[in-house]
Amino acid sequence: MTNESSKEKKTTSAEETLRQRSFIELAQALTAQKSNAAGRPLTYCLTTFGCQMNEKQSEAVAGIMDEIGYVRQDNEEADVVLYNTCTVRENANLKVYGRLGHLHSLKDRNPDMKIILFGCMMQEQHVVDKIRKSYPFVDLVFGTHNIFKFAELFYEMLQSDQQIINIWEGTDQIVEDLPTERNYTFKSGVNIMFGCNNFCSYCIVPYVRGRERSREPEAIVKEVKRLVADGVSEVMLLGQNVNSYGKTLEHPVTFAQLLEMLEDVEGLKRIRFMTSHPKDLSDELIETMAKSKKICHHLHLPLQSGSSRILKIMNRRYDKEKYLNLVEKIRKAIPDISLTTDIIVGFPGETEEDFRETLDVVAKCGYDTAFTFLYSKRSDTPAAAMENQVPQDVAKERFNRLLALVQKEGRTRSSRFEGSVQEVLVEEESKEKGIFTGRTEYNLLVHFPGSADLLGKYVKVSLDECHGFYYMGSLVEE
Repeated sequence: MTNESSKEKKTTSAEETLRQRSFIELAQALTAQKSNAAGRPLTYCLTTFGCQMNEKQSEAVAGIMDEIGYVRQDNEEADVVLYNTCTVRENANLKVYGRLGHLHSLKDRNPDMKIILFGCMMQEQHVVDKIRKSYPFVDLVFGTHNIFKFAELFYEMLQSDQQIINIWEGTDQIVEDLPTERNYTFKSGVNIMFGCNNFCSYCIVPYVRGRERSREPEAIVKEVKRLVADGVSEVMLLGQNVNSYGKTLEHPVTFAQLLEMLEDVEGLKRIRFMTSHPKDLSDELIETMAKSKKICHHLHLPLQSGSSRILKIMNRRYDKEKYLNLVEKIRKAIPDISLTTDIIVGFPGETEEDFRETLDVVAKCGYDTAFTFLYSKRSDTPAAAMENQVPQDVAKERFNRLLALVQKEGRTRSSRFEGSVQEVLVEEESKEKGIFTGRTEYNLLVHFPGSADLLGKYVKVSLDECHGFYYMGSLVEE
């Protein structure tokens, strides 16, 4: 039996927040009973696949689980196992299916175990059909649009012995002020918008995350001030295309204007953001970044292809010349900018000439890092039905050539800081005891000997040795 819903009952954000908090209280009571009967705290394991938007949503789910009374653990031999899924590439789907087999064996040993799947992958009808047919032991399935109803769905699941599937086709609701459990005490992601209107021909995101909707700037500023009061000094502003922020608001606000509002938040030291679509990156934003004292000099600017012909088929709405001109404009205004990018290899119809155009852009732009991907066919996207799909062996050969160039250029570009002293936010201890990891404002990773009392602090580090995409460094006494 399933419980499916594609329509939302309209409530205001404040009403929905109160409603969900009432379900948290109801779930707390049930959980306390189960915990007392078991003679121990109940546990959950939450795994996130995909992007930083997914990481942020997982923090919200973790916050609700914590408040309900569950204790988080890394081991999947838990009372509740949750997967926050991604569907940008086929491998992400296959990984989830593979791990479900393992969870089935765990549930055979512990029939009271609950398994929950949510996120982008669940917005695809063929996925839901497969779960219903092949994985009936999954207890709860929901998507991206009704994640704010997690407490309600979780309470319903606790009372049911049947599979619950609750997928919405879309929503325009943005619900604020629900519990969240941050991965770090000193830095946090902040959603400024949801969804995407771009419909790049290879991309599934608009279909699984819906149309763009921006949060009110006052709500974003309020959240950031609250985070800063709670010890956060660095925020990452998140959206599928932050450059189009504010267009859906009743009183439109540009992304640059939002950044200027956040610049005034006392106690906030660093502002990062992603992802920027080249077609919407304005002169106003470049000027704001150049004069800011808080916006990090790192910009993630996805290229996807260097071929104007392929870019047109991808529906990217810029060409090679416009992209290169944009990079030149950015570098002129912010000479020390760190640029990173995404590139797809083997898009349908890509010729050797098209691929060489991509190599040319990589050579000219001087990226610090480029994230390279083999084209992954996603059902229901225009590119999936295109003719002239590139043979895998050809795509892989091109991928290897691109990777070699990216690594060579990245090493050269990143090494410009060798011997300098940079301010680093210390994020975590590495696997090697006594070695700590942090990031510069240019988003470069630095490993250096330190101590746990440095976590969350800004320290001066000498960048002694460049190892391609990271540095080995040493603390500088102030």
